[in-house]
Amino acid sequence: MEQASDKTQDFQNRPKNRGEDRAPERAQDRDVSKDKGKSRLEAIRRKVAFETVASRDRVVTRLLERGAVNENHLLSAWEEWNRLHIQHIRVPFWRLLTIDETLDAQEIYSVAASVYAFKAADIDKMDVLDFINEHREKFTDDTWEEMVEAHVLPVSIDIDSRSGENIWIFATHDPTRPEVHGLIQALHLKRFELRYAPLDLLGSIISDTFITVNRYLEKLEEAPPVFDMGMDFVEDEDRVDDDALEAEINRSRLINLFEASLIEAVNRGASDIHIFPNDKGEIELHMRIDGELETWHIEDGIRPESFLSVVKDNSMNVDRFERDSAQDGYIQRWIDEVLIRFRVSVLPIASARQEIHAESVVIRVLDDRKVITDLGKIGLLEHALKRFDHAIRQPHGMVILTGPTGSGKSTTLVAALSQVVTSKVNVLTIEDPVEYLIKGVRQIKLGPRLGLEGALRAILRHDPDIVMVGEMRDRETAELAIKLANTGHLTFSTLHTNDAPSAVSRLFKMGVEPFLISYAINLVVAQRLVRKLCDSCKVADVDVENEVLRHLGFTDSEIGSTTIYKVGDDDRCSACKGSGYKGRRAVAETLTFTPAIRSIIMESSEMVEEGKLREKAIEEGMLTLSDCVRRIVAGGETSIDEMLRVTGSAI
Repeated sequence: MEQASDKTQDFQNRPKNRGEDRAPERAQDRDVSKDKGKSRLEAIRRKVAFETVASRDRVVTRLLERGAVNENHLLSAWEEWNRLHIQHIRVPFWRLLTIDETLDAQEIYSVAASVYAFKAADIDKMDVLDFINEHREKFTDDTWEEMVEAHVLPVSIDIDSRSGENIWIFATHDPTRPEVHGLIQALHLKRFELRYAPLDLLGSIISDTFITVNRYLEKLEEAPPVFDMGMDFVEDEDRVDDDALEAEINRSRLINLFEASLIEAVNRGASDIHIFPNDKGEIELHMRIDGELETWHIEDGIRPESFLSVVKDNSMNVDRFERDSAQDGYIQRWIDEVLIRFRVSVLPIASARQEIHAESVVIRVLDDRKVITDLGKIGLLEHALKRFDHAIRQPHGMVILTGPTGSGKSTTLVAALSQVVTSKVNVLTIEDPVEYLIKGVRQIKLGPRLGLEGALRAILRHDPDIVMVGEMRDRETAELAIKLANTGHLTFSTLHTNDAPSAVSRLFKMGVEPFLISYAINLVVAQRLVRKLCDSCKVADVDVENEVLRHLGFTDSEIGSTTIYKVGDDDRCSACKGSGYKGRRAVAETLTFTPAIRSIIMESSEMVEEGKLREKAIEEGMLTLSDCVRRIVAGGETSIDEMLRVTGSAI
């Protein structure tokens, strides 16, 4: 019996056969197979539906023939089209391609206009501006507002050769829109024709004609002039008569002048507003546009302290009655339906008139619409852009931007960070102050109770993947930032040096060990901003001497085949407002840390040989700042004068 019992137990404990063992697995496999089959079937159905919609759209067909779009673009647009279709929202399939940032929206609109037989409008911007001003009274302000919102404008009047009737010609970037036809029909014109025009051209006309109206400037022109109201300056008086000052501050002209300056700075694309009293006791207002200071307004007949107090009263965290110490504050204003931030810095300054409590105010304009998130739009030459892009794609190491104040380092850093920010990485920045808010980034604001060194030490406990340190100011912060790069973090930072090799020398002089410098850094970028000549009014520079060009590094073959351009003399140019320049682009020399460069740094004992670093870097393909600007001059984008301003006369 014991034997039987043992056999029974053995039978119960024996492993099940292979079929019994894998039955649940087979069932699970069948479920997975069914899911895969359903997924494949769904994918096929979606592809068929997508191809059906795309093939029926004549604009899409034409774009495919031109090679302007590919299947990936169409699939992405179809996903959005299908979502809207389910919600019973009818939108032409081709129009959804215009929201794809990788495509040229203007080309798509142009093709659509051609497919639907809309003529292209022959537009001269100055003629259209004159035409609109001449016929401004033809339509009401509400009608003009509707047209501006729809980006459709009257641009000319044609005469019918047979009937002699007037035909109003309207231009828009998308003449296929039914609402545009409805808008024009509501004007009750006897005859009209709708034509195509590029969106950027229409936007430029709208900006020059309608958007730049500054209601505070209008009030300023209507207001009576400000006089001193009999208040005397007393040289031996240590304090200002605050009651008299209060009365002067409350007058509307000063407030209108201040508000007008903020709006005008935004409209003109200024980066800073400078306000200070001159030696005559007048208040001067200057604006920095494309890197150059321009005088905007000089206000006389008032106490300088009165206008300075208006500025301080309208700034948060600034005390009007504090006149002997530096202060920092900020202002916020809604301008053109956009919240614009202004950073205010106040400093006491000396004055030729001892009775004046003189202060200098600089207001930085922080317009988030001007933030560049595409590194390719900074303006770097292709050679520098490739090196930069390669360096920021590394899993660790440091990228340093160097250059003087106002050379665009912060803008380039924001663009670089925007290339690497994803939901899968933790990006932290340490800034003083935080200027532009970057989506997907945690930006740490420094203050009296949190310094740069303390923030750097604490940041490690926040599990960062990518770190940006606003500026390496001393040995402690430099070593901490470099150690972050050496411990598996991609790190960005800035230094104030003139070129790329001197950034290495600067770190060495701070006391950072050569081995930390050589193995932590991926790339040093020395950057400048170069003003671009206005395309509308630039002229060929026939007076430049060949000897000057040779001194600047141009070869004889380049001199013979290159047209050099300079600033035109059209003071009425609407594109550049007579300045001769319109916009800026970045130029940079990029020092890549190759094995040879690292070796030179490691061999340094008492100092880094900048000349040796530069020679090796050029040998390995680095373009200097002068090389970069010379190429831009040869391309007709800037002038010899601008090259000399940015890089000096050195080759």
